[in-house]
Formats: sequence, structure tokens, C-alpha cells
Amino acid sequence: MAILLIDDDRELCELMGRFLTSEGFEVAAEHDGVAGLERLKQDEFELAVVDIMMPGKNGMDLLRELRQFSSMPVIMLTARGEEMDRIIGLELGADDYLAKPCNPRELAARIRAVLRRSEPPQENSGKQNNRFGSIEWQSQSRTILEHGTALELTATEYNILATLMQHAGEVVSKHELSQAALGKRYGPFDRSLDVHIGHLRKKLAETANLEPRIKTVRSIGWLFVPE
Repeated sequence: MAILLIDDDRELCELMGRFLTSEGFEVAAEHDGVAGLERLKQDEFELAVVDIMMPGKNGMDLLRELRQFSSMPVIMLTARGEEMDRIIGLELGADDYLAKPCNPRELAARIRAVLRRSEPPQENSGKQNNRFGSIEWQSQSRTILEHGTALELTATEYNILATLMQHAGEVVSKHELSQAALGKRYGPFDRSLDVHIGHLRKKLAETANLEPRIKTVRSIGWLFVPE
């Protein structure tokens, strides 16, 4: 698995790079946003770890431009306690975030969790329905189409939507959705799911009854409206 670290802290990159290499990853590093974005355009990586505060081009700008041509998984590194940076990063299409300074072992665990999300979810073929009105789910290619056009989804957005579609018409709790789609326990102050679902609502058209495709069931979770 090839990972690109994009962070101007060279010492931290070296530390994380050594540990990730010992964990079986192929690791490369760039130390400013401009060089990092060019590297992502030229070479193939399974995932990028991007710091927000960098010279030349910050992590937010890099992520915004990356999402114009790639849905590859991205983990953002944020200053500890900067909740707004995390929310904005998720809104721009980040798959996860980690506060700095971070433990290399935790970073490795987050990388593996995010990469697992890129794998097809286990499906219950006995009750699987791949078409919901104008929406078609092609699970083998991890593609969701609306009116025949593929939606541009990150790996995390796909997994959230696929999980909700597996249970179309049923309420999926926050805890169940977090575990199934994000690969982690739901925390009471974790807004990751809320941000990702807000992003999905902007990409999905309303139903024929002018209802949002994803309904919030207050204090419990969410429900995908089949039609």
C-alpha cells in the first residue's frame, strides 16, 4: 500500500515514515502543498495524509483541488482542538482526521480503517435491492448512479450511502452506521457522520415526493428513503 505524507514538519514525516514502513506500507513524503498535489497527480497512491497548515498551499486548498480529479482517501492532520478545521476538512471530502501531535501507531490504525472502507461492504444478497427510483447501486464497481450518471463520492461517502441503502426504509442508528461505514465507534461529540451526510444530501436529488433521500431520525440515526 503506497502512502503519501504531505507535511512541512520533516522530522515528523521521518518518524511517521519509519513506523509506517515497519508496518508494511510504502511511504513517500512531500513538504509543501504545491509539491504534494503535483506528486498526487503524477504517481499512484492508495491514501494521502495531509497537514492543514503548510507553506505554498495549505491542506484545505490541496484537498479542494484534489477532489476535482480524484476520490482517493485522505486523512487530515489538524491542530489539537481545532474543531472547525476538522469540520471544514470533512466538508471538502476528507475521510478522517487526526489531531497533532499524533501517535504513529494510531495513524497506522486510522490508515488501515480508511483503506478498509474502500473495500466493497458485505452485502445481504437475500434482501439486496439495487434500484431505488432514479438511483441505481452497482455494488461490484462501488458506483452509485442517479438518472444514469455516476455520483462523485469519496470512499467514505460511498460506504455511508451504501450502508443506508442496504437498510433502505429502516432506521440505521448512529452507532451502527459509524461502525459499519467508518470502522470506528460513535463518540458523543463526533460530528463526522453529520458532516458526511450533509455532503451526501447536497449530491442527492429529492424523491418524487420532494423528500430528502436521507432523513434524520432525531437522537437515533438516519433513514434512506427508497422512493
